[in-house]
Amino acid sequence: MGIVYALIILVSWGVHLVYMLLNQPVDGSDPWFWLHFLVQTWLFTGLFITAHDAMHGLVSKNRFVNTTLGTIGSLFYAGLWYPKLRKKHYLHHLYPGTSEDPDYSTGSQNFFVWWCRFMIQYITIWQFLIMAVLFNIGLIWFSELQLIVLWIIPSILSTFQLFYFGTYAPHRLPHTEEMGLHKARSQRNNHLIALITCYFFGYHLEHHESPGTPWWQLYRIKK
Repeated sequence: MGIVYALIILVSWGVHLVYMLLNQPVDGSDPWFWLHFLVQTWLFTGLFITAHDAMHGLVSKNRFVNTTLGTIGSLFYAGLWYPKLRKKHYLHHLYPGTSEDPDYSTGSQNFFVWWCRFMIQYITIWQFLIMAVLFNIGLIWFSELQLIVLWIIPSILSTFQLFYFGTYAPHRLPHTEEMGLHKARSQRNNHLIALITCYFFGYHLEHHESPGTPWWQLYRIKK
């Protein structure tokens, strides 16, 4: 099922992006524009969630298939390099909420300051080059406004979504006894909201306690 969910997200993201670029005008007065915009942001988040599950070996038991789908998900998401993501995520699970955790801010816990430090961990010059090349190729068929509003902005917004529900809200201070060794907390038990907000990733304590549970089964651990 891991492969099925991964392919559904990857294909849905690609098909929906192409559909928007071909058929959806950038019009803030059009309710359909906002619906498609939000759906595309959510699907971008799904790309990273797919890569994340691959880091835990949950997309496929076949190592090659698992790594391939994880790599595709991270590259489509924002030109991110999967091996680097996997290495840093491994450290995050080993040393959550400490100075050894690459995702944690031991200094300022201001949301935007922490987000900037979080993003710097993963952004490289190669990422900008890849995205610049793809953007200029896209200009052959689509306008600059379309590419920025329908492709670039949803990808950026999804980083805030992932950061808030997967890092900031679960791991920020104060660290209480209930958070345990993982220094993680979870959002309240509402499965529909948890799915819409971040693919159940807000059930973050459960994820740390059971990293072998794929995203689409985290709600069962929460129950």
